[in-house]
Amino acid sequence: MRGFLTSSIGVTCAAALTLPAVALTMPSAAAAPAERATTTTGRPGGSTRSLPLAPRTGERVLGQAVEQGLTRDDLEHFSLVGVSWANPGTELHGLVQVRARSVATGRWSNWQVVDTDNADHGADPDTAEADSGRVHGGTAPLWVGDSNGVDVRVRAELGEDPGPRDTPTGGHDLLPAGLRLELVDPGEETPAEGSLDDVARTEADASAAVNTELAPFGATEIPALNRQDTEDELAVLTGVSRVKPYIGPRPKIVTRHGWGADESLREKGFVYTGKIKAAFVHHTDSGNGYKCSQASSVIRSIYRYHVVSMGWRDIGYNFLVDKCGGIYEGRAGGVAKAVRGAHTLGFNSNSMGIAVIGSFKTHKPPTAVVTALAKLTAWKLGVFGANPKGKTYLKSGGGNLYPKGKNVRLNVISGHRDGYATECPGAKLYAKLGSARTSSARLQGR
Repeated sequence: MRGFLTSSIGVTCAAALTLPAVALTMPSAAAAPAERATTTTGRPGGSTRSLPLAPRTGERVLGQAVEQGLTRDDLEHFSLVGVSWANPGTELHGLVQVRARSVATGRWSNWQVVDTDNADHGADPDTAEADSGRVHGGTAPLWVGDSNGVDVRVRAELGEDPGPRDTPTGGHDLLPAGLRLELVDPGEETPAEGSLDDVARTEADASAAVNTELAPFGATEIPALNRQDTEDELAVLTGVSRVKPYIGPRPKIVTRHGWGADESLREKGFVYTGKIKAAFVHHTDSGNGYKCSQASSVIRSIYRYHVVSMGWRDIGYNFLVDKCGGIYEGRAGGVAKAVRGAHTLGFNSNSMGIAVIGSFKTHKPPTAVVTALAKLTAWKLGVFGANPKGKTYLKSGGGNLYPKGKNVRLNVISGHRDGYATECPGAKLYAKLGSARTSSARLQGR
């Protein structure tokens, strides 16, 4: 069983790691890459600051630092943190802990563990998004609230050989190369009048235009419909008048404009898949310490983290749900359309990803969350004729559970862990998917 180093390492421990004879040393703090900061155009205060980590103690194994970290108490406001590294194919075998200083109280939080198992999200292998050259590895994001000081430590997991780490020399690194702390300020929800530049305005218009079959151009929300109006709308969307449409009433959905997406951040245009045969349920694993009135800020932060820090083309999820049951548009391209996301590595084709904002490994999801999942899937799966209680086949794009090209039989409403070996969406939320399937099918009239 792996453990964490708590004392100096001798020959015995070094041998137990079965590391190669050639030692790879970590760069010194002086040689670390400089701080990077990006500020959102037209979104006052929105920014991502990327700070290099450096060795924190004198402990080393074969010349490599066992722990890296950073302490800063002189920062501009931020509300979400994460740790990124250079190679998206490298895993972080270790413990990441963060504490932050509150702007409101001036007090430091307790240490919080940041989930390192985030490689299960992202674009499928061999896609343009995955092969863009901009993608990084990274932890899950953690919401810490309005803060101006941070303390982070990343400690290597030791005790057995962690396996190859894809270093340039073919050796082993205790920790991934290029570790950086990502600090995200979500900025304001509504930009100042006339503050959007041409790029942001063009992309904002494009994002709004793809939903005009459902709501007026530039609407902040797509309103709920009753069952009859939803069935009438389905006939317009599909061009087919079905005898038995099997679709649930459309729920209210907050648009990207509604939660304040800075459309200049993402890549231009939209990417679609064939159809929606399945829905994968996730949790953002960003913690539960947010108010529902802050959900838009949390989403703007996750969006920035996915695009600026992780290098994805847009936020990975197709929809997000807050703990009060609010539903939000995720990746741009139209809520009723088959938009390809980056949510379930290997199964982003012909599927959609729904992320519940929060962490549900040990926390039970509120009833409002399960209800929202049922309403959203009853409607969106109904648009594509899918039965929420049924099974379907998806072809794997490659992952750690199923090889590329394998046809996999899955529940139409599945958890992330059904397509990839991961704890997502957390044991407590995963246990509620059966109830969501039953309620969703009932809403469809099945």
